[in-house]
Amino acid sequence: MPLPIHIPEKELFDEGTGKFITVKETNIVLEHSLISISNWESKWHKPYLSSEQKTPEEFISYLQCMCLTKNVNPNVFYTFDAENLKKVAEYITNPMTATTFKRQDQKKSREIITSELIYFWMTNFQIPFDPCEKWHINRLLTLIEIASIKNQPPKKMGKREAAQQRAALNASRRAKYNTRG
Repeated sequence: MPLPIHIPEKELFDEGTGKFITVKETNIVLEHSLISISNWESKWHKPYLSSEQKTPEEFISYLQCMCLTKNVNPNVFYTFDAENLKKVAEYITNPMTATTFKRQDQKKSREIITSELIYFWMTNFQIPFDPCEKWHINRLLTLIEIASIKNQPPKKMGKREAAQQRAALNASRRAKYNTRG
């Protein structure tokens, strides 16, 4: 689900030319997707989904990668006000799904997640690129996690649990056939 953003007309000062630039009122649509991340990573040569803080230049570049609207004046991305930045931050962190996971003593993976790794997971779990690479990235990562969980082999029963299951089965058979042993 893309995010529409309205940018009111604003003046910027160009330090290179020493002149003011008027950026016209604009409506754009942003999408936080695997495609956006892939485009950003191909420009910056580093993983987007890392805990490393993005520089202002990297953040503006990501806004440009997220933009679905064609032929947008590049200066528009320098005019985002606090309200628009808040909308973008909320949109990026939105899980975009009702699915939640109950985590039990799960260690955080040290694996570096890049767009290529996500494409690998999609291939591995037979998730179609189209339309899923255009989904909100949090929704896509949730689908990948579900596929990973559902594809794990069932856990082996512990000795105690197996013994309890056999005892219950034997008790039910004794009751059914009215026997003692």
